[in-house]
Amino acid sequence: MGVVQSSTQLPVTTDIIVVLAVVLAALVMFVSEWLPVDVTAILLMVTLIVLEPWTTISPEEGISGFANEATVTVLAMLILSAGISRTGIVQQLSHRMASFAQGDIRKQLLATVGVTSSASGFLNNTPVVALLVPVITDVANRGNTSPSKLLIPLSYASQLGGTLTLIGTSTNILASDVSVRLSARYPELHAFSMFEFTKLGALVVLAGGAYLVFVGHYLLPERVPPRQDYIEEYDVETYLADLIVTRGSTLVGRSIADATAQLGPEVDIVQLVKQTGRSIAPRQAERLEVGDTLVVRTNRSAVTQGTVATNLELVGRDPTVDAMQSAERETLVELVVALNSRLVGQELDLEAFRESYGAAVLGLRSGGEQISGRIVGRKLTVGDTLLVEADAETIDQLSRNPDVIVAREPPNPSYRTEKAPFAIAIMATVVGLAALEIYPILVTALAGVVAMVVSGVLEPNELYDAVEWDIIFLLAGVIPLGIALEETGAATLLALGLVELSRGLPLVLVLWLFYITTGLITEVISNNASVVLLIPVAAATASQLGSNPFSFVLAVMFAASTAFLGPIGYQTNLFVYGPGGYRFGDYFRVGAPLQLLLSVVTVGGITFFWGV
Repeated sequence: MGVVQSSTQLPVTTDIIVVLAVVLAALVMFVSEWLPVDVTAILLMVTLIVLEPWTTISPEEGISGFANEATVTVLAMLILSAGISRTGIVQQLSHRMASFAQGDIRKQLLATVGVTSSASGFLNNTPVVALLVPVITDVANRGNTSPSKLLIPLSYASQLGGTLTLIGTSTNILASDVSVRLSARYPELHAFSMFEFTKLGALVVLAGGAYLVFVGHYLLPERVPPRQDYIEEYDVETYLADLIVTRGSTLVGRSIADATAQLGPEVDIVQLVKQTGRSIAPRQAERLEVGDTLVVRTNRSAVTQGTVATNLELVGRDPTVDAMQSAERETLVELVVALNSRLVGQELDLEAFRESYGAAVLGLRSGGEQISGRIVGRKLTVGDTLLVEADAETIDQLSRNPDVIVAREPPNPSYRTEKAPFAIAIMATVVGLAALEIYPILVTALAGVVAMVVSGVLEPNELYDAVEWDIIFLLAGVIPLGIALEETGAATLLALGLVELSRGLPLVLVLWLFYITTGLITEVISNNASVVLLIPVAAATASQLGSNPFSFVLAVMFAASTAFLGPIGYQTNLFVYGPGGYRFGDYFRVGAPLQLLLSVVTVGGITFFWGV
């Protein structure tokens, strides 16, 4: 085990200062989220090109990220993951493994961790978690377990599984690409093979999985009760009122649209109850008759004003309406705002939501907190959870809508199960050819996309919805930043500074510090940005120390693939935030010990397998 001794000096040039200033500005933009991450990435490209005399990034290099092998490979893998998802393979596997769990929390966790980590080794973990949120929630409810005990482990297990193979996460693919670019300067670096670090990934999965199964659930509170009553959970009754259309009402013979206009913007018509039945999120053109009951979501002052204006009769909760609601509470479902949803950044408009999605919004949970009072006009963000009421057919349609994640399984899911053999064969061929190094993963993945369409696993128009475009733009934006760091000498300067700070420390401790630093940075900026910024610095530091650059690159890559300290560090953490009813501190409580455990396991594994 070596010890850091000394370093040489590198002059601080104007080029280095400019590039480091751009890096600092990019970090501030990513952390503050003043602009969406994809827009920030485009701005980063433009800035590097405009400052070419100092950054050395020409227009061709500035946009090279779009044609980069890592970017195109990630795009193809996202589409392949969508193809697997459409067949329902992951859900079926989860159902079979969960059937033995019943009411045993450890068996439930074992099934959750086992299925999720295995699937995430070969599929992008974002769609895996989106698919399994409703499955795991139902497993918890059937076993009389709080979903809060299983949903954070679901997200963490997906991140653990991403460390198993080259294609487990976009971070691995990008790290391999950066490693290739740096190989001219550091001969120890090279492109990663499909299973090059699987032995270390397996060690991480086993250690992290054991922690989640045997320790982690004790640290997680039961935020959401088993078989939760959504009406009670969201305190919906406080905001619901019944308005009867009387003979003297101005709304007799008028439409729902007219009623909405006259009642005002703070009143949303959730249901229309007629003698012939009940309409959830009634159509705007539907006509009102004497005796009809409008169930509205509002506050008391707004509904009082509305009844005066329209001569409707405000009554106590109608026992008939209550009985119908109680009998049909399966029409209530939580929707999580997805990563690339059109809803992100939009103000909540209940009527527009009803028209677009066919569902009536009853409640909202944002940042883990129940929103009391008015929800109209609130800006939605990734991970926000909407409580909506919709019929079974609409819930099925919503489960296939990329804008939202339905937090329980739809009554009649429509998977292309007959295409499952084709999807499995295509994915196995893609992985097999790349693993045997017959063709690069870029070629096999693109060929797999074509095969998915030709075989009918995916429809051509589904290809574009399958891609998480913000990730693609982020990759395209940060890749030239990594080039600028390396070519201007900024990475080497940072490495020399770290060497000075590490003087006298054992090399394995320096390696551990890189892991911890990467993990903390990943909590506030994108994992892909962390890899691009830190791998050049890590490789340069290792070279200065006379250490193995490959070991340092692996430490950065594994640390960037795991973000356990909060809900914003990784998109899968946001997906379970609302359905689990979590608070910010819940992630830290269970995630901090896991992060510390994996730092020791990962660094120890790297030292054992590859040396320092």
